[in-house]
Amino acid sequence: MEFVYEWQRVARDIEQRIATGEIPQGGRLENERELADRYSVSAGTVRRAVRSLRERGLVVTLPAKGTYVR
Repeated sequence: MEFVYEWQRVARDIEQRIATGEIPQGGRLENERELADRYSVSAGTVRRAVRSLRERGLVVTLPAKGTYVR
């Protein structure tokens, strides 16, 4: 069985939501607190998950605006 960090689990789920169109291209992700509540994790875990998605080019974060699907 493969060990998966919580941030990886969150990132995979958000990626799946993007792939299925639940969060469409150009759509905005929930804010950090909402995502933390949704996944029952800390804000730091959400931050790490979103950073991973950003590094992979799936989302872009605009300061004071939010994070959007590319």
